[in-house]
Amino acid sequence: MISAQQVVDLALAEARRLGRADETIVLVTDRADAALRWANNTMTTNGESISRTITVISIVRRGDDAHVGSVRSSAVDPAVIADLVSASQRAAAAAPEARDSAPSLPGGDAPADWDAPVPRTSAEVFLGVAGDLARGFRGPDTLFGYARHVVETTFVATSHGLRRRFTQPTGSVEINAKRGGASAWAGVSTPDFVGVQSDSMLEELATRLSWSERAVELPAGRYETIMPPSTVADMMIYLTWTMGGRGAQEGRTALAAPGGGTRVGEKLTPLPLTLYSDPRASGLECSPFVAVATSSERASVFDNGMAIDRVDWIRDGVITALAYPRAAAAEFDAPVAVGADNLLMTGGAASLSEMVANTERGLLLTTLWYIREVDPSVLLLTGLTRDGVYLVEDGAVTAAVNNFRFNESPLDLLRRATEAGVSEVTLPREWGDWATRAQMPSLRIPDFHMSSVSQAQ
Repeated sequence: MISAQQVVDLALAEARRLGRADETIVLVTDRADAALRWANNTMTTNGESISRTITVISIVRRGDDAHVGSVRSSAVDPAVIADLVSASQRAAAAAPEARDSAPSLPGGDAPADWDAPVPRTSAEVFLGVAGDLARGFRGPDTLFGYARHVVETTFVATSHGLRRRFTQPTGSVEINAKRGGASAWAGVSTPDFVGVQSDSMLEELATRLSWSERAVELPAGRYETIMPPSTVADMMIYLTWTMGGRGAQEGRTALAAPGGGTRVGEKLTPLPLTLYSDPRASGLECSPFVAVATSSERASVFDNGMAIDRVDWIRDGVITALAYPRAAAAEFDAPVAVGADNLLMTGGAASLSEMVANTERGLLLTTLWYIREVDPSVLLLTGLTRDGVYLVEDGAVTAAVNNFRFNESPLDLLRRATEAGVSEVTLPREWGDWATRAQMPSLRIPDFHMSSVSQAQ
């Protein structure tokens, strides 16, 4: 493989030579993966890989109109670059007018580390986790799970001289523990595996399995429910995926206001919660610029390389922002807002254990699974509970209960929440493959809707 920087230079040079596009944007991402798997208290596989994706975006301008062609390849042979550029320019010439057309971003000096080699990772990053697991394999519980570490370095370059580079480390550990017919899950996210306390995860799993020694069958219905940070993250992440300004302005989402406009400015919850994304959030750092291969309602290829700042989507319980790329912001006279690849929400002072201790009777809902949208007009989601729903009585967990299907809207959960606990870095169970950088509080919901009993075990 030639270097990513050489790929950028070759692609831009070929675009100039062909001359069939007014602008060219090149994105190159070099990715290093390491993975570790275990099952039935035995390490099964581990591996390392490196890969590359190259995206060439050509823009053809005809008066006020712009036409975009985006072509992507995972080939590493330099010989493919010329064909990639040519295909991108042909696609742009044949494309319809781009709705998200925006002026070119100005160039500037390349970052100081532009020419530096890209960092890698290896299976050695899992040494601490593997040691804890080896001790856990000798215990009474049967363990299954997966650890991964990905290091991606993305380069963005344009024919106008803009240059951006960012290295994103992403890691997670997920462990399933089984004892008898009971199962429990725990997961953590980490950028570098420093300080990952997998032994504490095993202790927590053992505690949850001990709760399952008593089982209680409950019917469907509404229950006071404590949602730990992982489950809150799964619901709030889906909320932000729907917070495109265009969809709300056009009346297609739950963020549209009755009679027209959006719900920005509406008081959503009496709790002083702030939901935000911030590329510089400590421990959850992520790319501070746009790098997208295709446009969506929340990001535009025309904005590639544009700086991303903190956005407060909800501030002190009030909806304060929706996602607007530059073109949509100009169309709807709204502030430009593009979300970073993380999500955080403030909380309160109570720990999860203190929230349990203050519960007379309710459920502790540890993980969600198979979340799908039912009604976009109110953002009603459905899904399943899995690997641990527990009965709380008189301030203590007393039993495991059966699984349920639930029907809830994250907007409505925020409206009805009566307490928020301490905000903690967490790994969402459902979206953990795509969204590992989250920090959420626990939430107390007085009437969480378990719509039916699930037979899933």
